[in-house]
Amino acid sequence: MEIQVYGEGTLRGVGRKAGARASRRPGGTIGRAVAAPPRRLFRHVLVPLDLSQRNERALRMVLALALQWRSRVTLFHVVQRVNALAPDELAAFYRKLVERSERELRRAARSFTERAIDARTEVRVGEPATEIVRATLRGAADLVVMGSHRVKPGSRQRGWGTTSYKVGIFCQCPILLVK
Repeated sequence: MEIQVYGEGTLRGVGRKAGARASRRPGGTIGRAVAAPPRRLFRHVLVPLDLSQRNERALRMVLALALQWRSRVTLFHVVQRVNALAPDELAAFYRKLVERSERELRRAARSFTERAIDARTEVRVGEPATEIVRATLRGAADLVVMGSHRVKPGSRQRGWGTTSYKVGIFCQCPILLVK
């Protein structure tokens, strides 16, 4: 899978008036449009996962993107905090969930590291949308790629209160939702 990004690079020598003569430029170029070498658009991609089977499409998309752009990938999971109880009461429960989540993320990271892609994992406990947005700021992510469900237009079902919707609203970097 190859991902095409249009509009990358800058053009020099564009915008001359019609009939203007081409002038010699430093470096041997003659006033023609010359594309600058492409830069790495997405150096760090954050991938929030809910550890379900629904993540497979998003993981395949990130793998293709990371191979093409030589991106560093952070696989990220948030263990949802139970707000009705004090965190101390559930410390052992959270510890087990974090350990299980770390194992699952390491397993998912193998498909990246086997292809020499720098893949890291991170697990947090809290509210998923909030923790994902914080992770983008903390880790200076250039892109977030996450799975999302399909929402039927005009339907009053779910969609507006989902984690992907909240991340899309509050995140400062681009977001790619994979359905």
